Amino acid sequence: MERKSLIEKFDKQANKYNKRRKNDHAYKYRNQVFQEVEGKVLEVGVGSGLNFAFYNKDVELTGVDFSQEMLKIAQNAAKEYPFKATFIQEDVESVKFNENTFDTIISSATLCAYQNPIIVLDNFQKWCKPEGKILMMEHGISTNRRLAWLQRKLDPLALKIVGCHQDRNISEIVKKSNLNLIREERYMAGYLYLIWAKP
Repeated sequence: MERKSLIEKFDKQANKYNKRRKNDHAYKYRNQVFQEVEGKVLEVGVGSGLNFAFYNKDVELTGVDFSQEMLKIAQNAAKEYPFKATFIQEDVESVKFNENTFDTIISSATLCAYQNPIIVLDNFQKWCKPEGKILMMEHGISTNRRLAWLQRKLDPLALKIVGCHQDRNISEIVKKSNLNLIREERYMAGYLYLIWAKP
C-alpha cells in the first residue's frame, strides 16, 4: 500500500485511538510487558499514547509516528504524565537514529503495518544499547486454525480498510531478525503476542 494512503488511514482513526486511552481492552497485557520500561525510551508508532500510563517519571520518551493527527493526541496526552517527552513525525521505516541510543524500545501493534518488518526490527537492534531491552505487544496470526483461516481470508480487506495485516507470524518475523528473543507469551487464541527481546 502507498505510504501516503496508509498515513491518511491512520489520521482518520486518530479519534478512535484517543477514546481507547480511557477504555483499553488490552490494558492488562500492556501492563504485563511495558512495566519494565526505563531510561531513554523510543516508542515507535506511538499513536495516541496508550502506553504512557506504564512509564515512570524518570523516563525520557521519544515518540515517533507518521500520522500528524496521532501525534497531536499523543502530545496532549503526555501532558498528563510526569516524564519528559519529545515527538517526531516520521515514518519508522525511514527514520534515522544513532546506534546505541536507547535503553528501551517499545513497539505496540506496529509490526502489522510495516512493508519490511524485519528491517525495522534490525534497526531496533542498532538503536538499542547493548544492555537495553526491546518490548513488544503485537497482533498476528492465531494459533487457532479456524481463526487463522479467517485472518488470512480477511487480510486484503483489513489492509485496505484499516491499513494493517491480520495474518503475520510475529514469532517468525522476530526470529528472522537480528534481535535476541528472550521470552514470548501468547494470548487471545494466540492472536496477541507479548515479546521480550534484546539487541
